[in-house]
Parts: sequence; structure tokens; C-alpha cells
Amino acid sequence: MKHLNSFLTTLLLAATTPLAAQTPLPVLTTFPVGATTVTVSALTTGLTVPWELVWGPDNFIWMTERGGRISRVNPTTGAVTPLITLSDVATSSEGGLLGLALHPDFAVSPYVYVVYNYTDAGGTYLEKLVRLTYANGALGAPLTLLGNIPATSTHSGSRLLMLPDRTLLMSTGDAQQQPQAQNPASLNGKILRLNLDGSIPANNPTPGSRVYTLGHRNPQGLVQSPAGRLYSSEHGPDSDDELNLIEPGRNYGWPTVEGYCNRPEEQTFCAANNVKEPLTTWTPTLGVAGLTYYSSPAIPGWQNHLLLVSLKGARLTDLALNATGDAIPTRTDYLSGFGRLRAICVSPQGRVYVATSNRDGRGSPAPTDDRILVLENRDFVVTSTATPAAARLQLWPNPARHTLTLERPALGEDAITISDALGRRVQTARFAAGQKQVVFSVEGLKPGVYLVQNGSRAQRLVVEE
Repeated sequence: MKHLNSFLTTLLLAATTPLAAQTPLPVLTTFPVGATTVTVSALTTGLTVPWELVWGPDNFIWMTERGGRISRVNPTTGAVTPLITLSDVATSSEGGLLGLALHPDFAVSPYVYVVYNYTDAGGTYLEKLVRLTYANGALGAPLTLLGNIPATSTHSGSRLLMLPDRTLLMSTGDAQQQPQAQNPASLNGKILRLNLDGSIPANNPTPGSRVYTLGHRNPQGLVQSPAGRLYSSEHGPDSDDELNLIEPGRNYGWPTVEGYCNRPEEQTFCAANNVKEPLTTWTPTLGVAGLTYYSSPAIPGWQNHLLLVSLKGARLTDLALNATGDAIPTRTDYLSGFGRLRAICVSPQGRVYVATSNRDGRGSPAPTDDRILVLENRDFVVTSTATPAAARLQLWPNPARHTLTLERPALGEDAITISDALGRRVQTARFAAGQKQVVFSVEGLKPGVYLVQNGSRAQRLVVEE
């Protein structure tokens, strides 16, 4: 409990304190996005095939490298803090340590989920989903949640994505066993949905099955928009890389269908098998990889768009979405000249972080590769969240277990709202007329991090078990 309380304190400080003023990094290049100038710089260098970048609740970047290392990267200084190197990761061509996701209630459930390739006692190359525990600045206590997934040195996937309902999506490739993508009993060529303990959600499309969607070749990107739509990028063969809108229970066609349902035999298959066509495709292929959703006003031309990075295409592609998020009217390419690009994430301040993959055996590494690049609008002013102590909403104890006391510094709005980490309102209260302090129970709230608001004033709250 001691290390957990320490972590809660650290997380609260990170959540309520803006990042320190950053000395501008040397500019590598710039490019325009509408009227905005986007500056590109290198946050950190000397990496080896970074595979995943995730913005964490501690305001650090959590990174996997294909050889087995998991690290936290300081987005201000670029310092890389290794947390663990997984000894049973088996790298082979495209295989190794792949996707990563953090538990949505990380303050009280400090779990890190990773997927990677390994070799069993009989020498068989496989893939598994593992949960690690973060404590005292390191990762340990590995627990396999799902294993024995057939794998080869190519077409392993695999991205992980937490959903708001506390379930986990995991993409898998066909492992060069193409018919398995259409086999509902196989875990290959799928997007899977699991509970956070590895069990099967009761409301999956097929009862008793982890399969969420089928008919995939090698999904390499996975993201959810604020409106709840799911998108995935997928490698095609020599043609038809795809950007798909993911809907539960749908079939995405592989290996019978490549790209759209536009050949007679494809049209017949699509009509009979509930096939969902991609939103857009690329021929020749780009090797589409990491995918994110951009919602920040920092770069207005990208706001409410998808951003996609590619390996063979070696570019960043802006995918504009229509108002309902189910069509891509335009796509625009940026960021050439840095080689293969695999992973991408966005900070709350609107900075975009992109990892190169030039040391993966298929690129031409520069002396400083691999790198994490920062793309930002340096003219955008991030509004400070700092508030003078005399004007802050005060609350205690924090963390809380039973009751919470709130004190407002001056009379103003009476309403109090408590929202969870996903922005859902979970409790309300009021100051009585002329009242400065109020006490109420939090025993009905699940352990986790919450936001307490009174008018324009807000404070983070941690509820403990």
C-alpha cells in the first residue's frame, strides 16, 4: 500500500501540474498545415525499433521496442527510463514486443498490458497477451492472460486498445495462414475483445468467443474517436492497404476480398458474409502502421481527423473525416524524409509524437535512428491550468475513502459535479445558499481518479478502496 499511495500522489501531481517550460528542441524541418506552421524536432534518439507509443496518465510517453524493452519517455527532456526488458520476447523479422495499453484506472490498478511473440518449450513460435504490474518505478509480476496464438515471423499484428467499458481490443494477423482469418474458431486474422482479466465479455458478438471482427490480414493501427467510432489500419498484399471502420461482428473479407468488393467473386462473397468495405485503400501499398485521432485546437487543419503513419510509404497521412465519421473525403501526406514511421500518439497539448522504424532490417538508419519526432505548432499557447491558491476549490482528504469535504474560496456557483476518467458524470452535490463548505459521501464510487468541478474551478480526486 505504501508504494501505491506514493504513486497516487505522483499521478495527482502529474495530472494537476503543467509540464515544465521546455527549451525548444533544434528544428529539423517545418511544413504547413493550412495557415499553421508545424515544426519537427527530435525528442530522443538511439532507440531500436520502437513499436508502440502511448500517452500515459503520468504525462509521460510509454514505449515498447521490438526487442523486449518497455520504457517511460519524458516528453520535456527526452530522457528514456527503462522499466523492464522481457526476457522471453522472441524477435524474428516482424515479430517481437508489439502493442501496449494501460489500465484505465491506473492510479489504483497500475497494470500494463502488452502483446508479444515468444517460443514455447517445443520451439514453436507463438504470441501472447501479458499483464504487468507497475510498482516502485519498474514493471514486474507478468501474468499471461491469453497465449498459444499461432505466429510466424510476419503478420503478427498487434495493437491493443482500451475501450470505455473497461474491455480490451487486441488485433492479430493471419500468421501467413490465410484461411484462418475466416475461421471463427481461430484467433488469427481477427480483432479480439477481452475483459481485463482475459476472460470473454458476455456481450461479445458471438457468445463464448473472443472474436470481435474477422477477415483481417495484418491490422497495424487501432484507435477510437471521441464519438466512439473504431478505426483500424491494415496491411494489404501488393495492393489495397486499408483503413477500416470497425463494427462488432463484421467480416472484413480477407483472404477472399482485397480492398473493396469490386470483383464479381468478391461481390458474391461480400453479400453472403456481412463484409464491411474499407473507408479508403492504397495501391501501391504504404505499409500502413500506427493510427491516432487528433482533437486538439493546436493544429486546426488536423482537428477531428485521423493521423496515420506508414512504413514503406515513409509518411504521415492526414485522413479527414466527414461529420458522421464514416467517410474520408480527403487525405493529405506530410513528413517525408525520415524513413519508416511506425508509432504515433498525441499529447493533451496537441503535440504529435512519431517513432521511426529504420533499424527494423528494412530501412536505412540515420546515425541517430531510431528516433521519436515531435510535431508541434510552436505558436500555439497552451492555457495554463495553474490557479492562485486563494482561488482554488479545496478538497480533503485526498485520496478519499468514505467522505469528502469541499470548500470554495468565495461564493459563486452552487453546483458540484464529479466525473470519472472518461468524463462521465457519476455524482452531483450542491453548496447551500451562502455555504462555503460541504461534506458528502464517496463510498458509492469505484476506486479510481475523478474530476471534481464547481463552476470553472476543478480539482483531481482519487478514491481508494
